[in-house]
Amino acid sequence: MDLHGKKVLVIGTGISGIGAVKLLDFAGAAPVLYDENKKLEEAVIRNKLPEGINAEIVIGSLPKELEEEIVLVVPSPGVPADTAFIEGFRERGIPVWGEIELAYTYAKGKLIAITGTNGKTTTTSLVGQIMEEYYESVYIVGNIGNPYTEIASETKEDTITVAEISSFQLETTHTFKPQVSAILNVTPDHLDRHYTMENYAAVKERIAGNQTKDDVCVLNYENEYTKNFGSVCPAQVIFFSSARKLERGIYLEGEDIYIAGIGDAQDDRRKIMTVHDMNLVGLCNVENVMAAIAIALSIQVPLENILSTVKHFKAVAHRIEFVATKNGVDYYNDSKGTNPDAAIQGIRAMSKPTVLIGGGYDKHSEYDEWIEAFDGKVKCFVLIGQTADKIEKCAVKHGIGNIIRANSFDEALKVCTREAEAGDAVLLSPACASWGMFSNYEVRGNMFKDYVNSL
Repeated sequence: MDLHGKKVLVIGTGISGIGAVKLLDFAGAAPVLYDENKKLEEAVIRNKLPEGINAEIVIGSLPKELEEEIVLVVPSPGVPADTAFIEGFRERGIPVWGEIELAYTYAKGKLIAITGTNGKTTTTSLVGQIMEEYYESVYIVGNIGNPYTEIASETKEDTITVAEISSFQLETTHTFKPQVSAILNVTPDHLDRHYTMENYAAVKERIAGNQTKDDVCVLNYENEYTKNFGSVCPAQVIFFSSARKLERGIYLEGEDIYIAGIGDAQDDRRKIMTVHDMNLVGLCNVENVMAAIAIALSIQVPLENILSTVKHFKAVAHRIEFVATKNGVDYYNDSKGTNPDAAIQGIRAMSKPTVLIGGGYDKHSEYDEWIEAFDGKVKCFVLIGQTADKIEKCAVKHGIGNIIRANSFDEALKVCTREAEAGDAVLLSPACASWGMFSNYEVRGNMFKDYVNSL
């Protein structure tokens, strides 16, 4: 689409919206940055834009005459793609591209795209580090916090871009086609936005929808949705498994990781490392590592280089992140455990009696499987936020005792230090989003770390 001189509506004034405006300016378009929040000030938004970008800024309602000039709509990921406002443009034949689609249109080089309900930030960070230590021109972008649109114009033919892609971002892709994609898992999450698991899984599968047999898709054999997708995926499929031996793929057997039928093990299988060779903890992170190895092999990084990076890679912030030991108590920040399946991985990684902080914004999740995974480890369950009542009822149903409700996050932290004894662990792994109490999970996790480090 030739956008030169044409008006493109960018919805949302966060980092995704600002990134989209910058790329549209580079493309010669006339971006219109729009936000319906009347409390925003144009001067504040203008200050977010680089000098020299004269985007039109509209706050509140969009004038009808301006709306009729729009040739493309670019909503930020936080804006549901099925709102009446956006549907009105679609009905008039105006295309709707997310910022990922926009960036992909102008980017060069090879693209690795990683999605999944859980593990995508850790896997993206690890793959990104592997690439940075082997290739010269590498960018790590997407849901990890760096908008793809920010760097798309800087990419070259030899660039490797590693992108963490959320379901919200995949909703508005069309031609998006990575050379290597990965779906780590699909478990219940964001049903307040996608409504059903079938819808949610279908959105995740869009990451590979335009791929061909010249491309690769890395999938989890132990997840029902990703395993089933393997039979219809248009790309070459490489599975990883934490529970069984594979004829082709990467798998865990005991404490050893094997590779079979790919890379240097094209005709056989061989052990490549043990779980004790890595700094990450928990079965979820073993799966993330196996996925990262498969991805990196698919982009022609030698196995010895991959393993070297894996062995010195440390956990990303907010994902089963060890913070400190204070008075004999180990503190772990798993603030990115924003849904029950992620929180299951968090509690499974604990090997000591655990004081657990849970609760937050209600994404219409169910909590039975999470609480069943406590497996006698949780000595005190501290609940906060909108979902506290729902989670408490579920916990009581499953026979969990010593449940304490806290009226604030600060109060919850004080309860934890009171209840934990030397030899215990304190784990922030809420199984819920942070919205309502915090602007994002990073703020929640950083507050937890600040509190622990001040003890």
